[in-house]
Amino acid sequence: MVPSLDVLGRLLLALDLDESASREVRELLVAVEAAPDAVETSEEVPSGAVLDDAVRSARLVRSFQCVVLPAMLQSAEYARQVFASAPYSTPEAVGRAVAARVERQSLLYEPGRESVFVLTEAALRTWPGDPSLMLAQFDRLLAVESLSTVRLGVIPWRRAVPVMPRHGFTLCDRRAVVVEAFRGERVVEDSDEVAAYEETFRRFEEAAVFGREARELLVRVMREFQELEDSTTH
Repeated sequence: MVPSLDVLGRLLLALDLDESASREVRELLVAVEAAPDAVETSEEVPSGAVLDDAVRSARLVRSFQCVVLPAMLQSAEYARQVFASAPYSTPEAVGRAVAARVERQSLLYEPGRESVFVLTEAALRTWPGDPSLMLAQFDRLLAVESLSTVRLGVIPWRRAVPVMPRHGFTLCDRRAVVVEAFRGERVVEDSDEVAAYEETFRRFEEAAVFGREARELLVRVMREFQELEDSTTH
């Protein structure tokens, strides 16, 4: 059996391996997954599964997104749209991936974990499906924003971004970053590169609004989706 990134991470912690050995084992896992006889299996897994596994093993998750909403905040139907749009997706694989993603979101409620999400307003306005899907999604965002274990910030479109965003990324503790691209994700563990992403996240975080201002922005955009749904149903 080839372990998932999550299972491997827990094994490394249990065995108390040093950083050099841990890196070598993770690189071995990457090599095994990239081997020709693993192609069929990798095509069964929609884009996003790597990210979900990495998040499970982290106590501090910091995610910046400029187009797609963070995996941990997605409603089931929004997640279905995300997985279904990935290359090589099948209905069966999408169903399994959605169920796994929703199950992993329970981590948001665990004491001792901290999650910080920073979105651009564009991510709130880039939507799949129909307006009713997004209304349910905004209900989800507002509910999660109230959790004591979560900080949710939004960079309003009226505010200039400190760095031109090119893609989303998620920092898992201070040891790894999952870089998200159109064709999938890659896990980066180089300490200098992780530190660079931490600095970039800090700058996005400083530009975002949190708390009452973030809630007001969410409600305002949600009302626009309500108006859009009303106009399509009459």
